Amino acid sequence: MIPVLSTLEEVRGVAARLRDRVRHDVIGRDDIIELVLISLFADGHVLLEDYPGSGKTTLAKALGHAFVEEPADSLGIATFRRVQFTPDLLPSDITGVTIFDTATNLFSFRRGPVFASILLVDEINRTSPKVQSALLEAMAEKQVTVDNVSHRLDDLFFVMATQNPLDSVGTYPLPLAQLDRFLFKLTMKHIDAASELRVLEAWGRPRVAMELPKVYRAEVIAGRALLREKIAVSRAVQQCLVDIATALRDTTRTRQGVSTRSLVQAIPALQTRALLNGRDYVSSEDIEALAFPIFAHRMELMPGVQADLLVKDALKGPIEKLSRSTLGAA
Repeated sequence: MIPVLSTLEEVRGVAARLRDRVRHDVIGRDDIIELVLISLFADGHVLLEDYPGSGKTTLAKALGHAFVEEPADSLGIATFRRVQFTPDLLPSDITGVTIFDTATNLFSFRRGPVFASILLVDEINRTSPKVQSALLEAMAEKQVTVDNVSHRLDDLFFVMATQNPLDSVGTYPLPLAQLDRFLFKLTMKHIDAASELRVLEAWGRPRVAMELPKVYRAEVIAGRALLREKIAVSRAVQQCLVDIATALRDTTRTRQGVSTRSLVQAIPALQTRALLNGRDYVSSEDIEALAFPIFAHRMELMPGVQADLLVKDALKGPIEKLSRSTLGAA
């Protein structure tokens, strides 16, 4: 029986179960796992970028397998699907295709792998822009349109895409418009030596989660609604986000600043981080912690500009203003 969530503490419990399951399978990535969970509960999507063999695909699969396997519903939506992007892929390989049934003389829609709760898109920059754009509607609207007919995706629908930043041969860099669909772009650096040793020690041994409980997709969907309702976002926090965006747009160090979409997506992300840190309100601490993964990949920078320094500079004034307003209100 699927539990009914009614309090923030219950939502934290769901997040804790997910965290425990993923950490069991992914060693030395606690900070990345936390950001992935924030994106999941914030109804966003994640782009993972790093060198081959760094654990990007393992992390995505661990999250997918942390959910209870439910029978495909009447819409044909599975719990977890993986798509390997290659140069010869077609949009219909992602969204699905209309086929003609000779037995019934009728056309029917055969659903593609995008009809899943958790979708792993491996090496997203290895396929053509035409296929990449097939994900745009799915990520933004949770639906796909094939032959002028729209098909609804799962309410949970969460995309984790991976790409290799260095091996550029045969790749198609994502345009800014598509990068803007991702709540976070996360770089997975090499894990520390102690964690790497644990990976080697565990190699070849069965890693069984044993009593670690899984999570129902309905719990995450309910959790999203609860945190939107119960985690307070003050007008001062909203003003701080607008001020940060203005600073990033007005500087001569950018050709193009961040979008309004990034500010809208930032709200549930900040609420989720507040929830995971035991608060029922968003604070300046949440903004400082999430500003870089939210904004850095959404800008077109001038040559030689470092995104981390730019975001850090843009934060100074708005965060100070938010802190003063918070102290004044107290």
